[in-house]
Amino acid sequence: MSDLMLKTAVASKVRVNGWKNTTVEAMRRRTGDRGQTAVEYLGIIAVVVAIVLAITGTSIGSTILQKITGLIGKVGN
Repeated sequence: MSDLMLKTAVASKVRVNGWKNTTVEAMRRRTGDRGQTAVEYLGIIAVVVAIVLAITGTSIGSTILQKITGLIGKVGN
């Protein structure tokens, strides 16, 4: 085997092993986040529900609907 081929083979192996080690470390770091996403999603859903209830419980919802309908009517003309 020539020196060039040997150097290329060694460099390729080093790069692949480096990529593999980096990927394994990244996957290990991600395992510590278990359970947080469910709580975060529930928090977001609670905020969205509160906003929807605030809009439907007041006259803000009908005002927003009238403004959007008026703007769509202007675009159509």
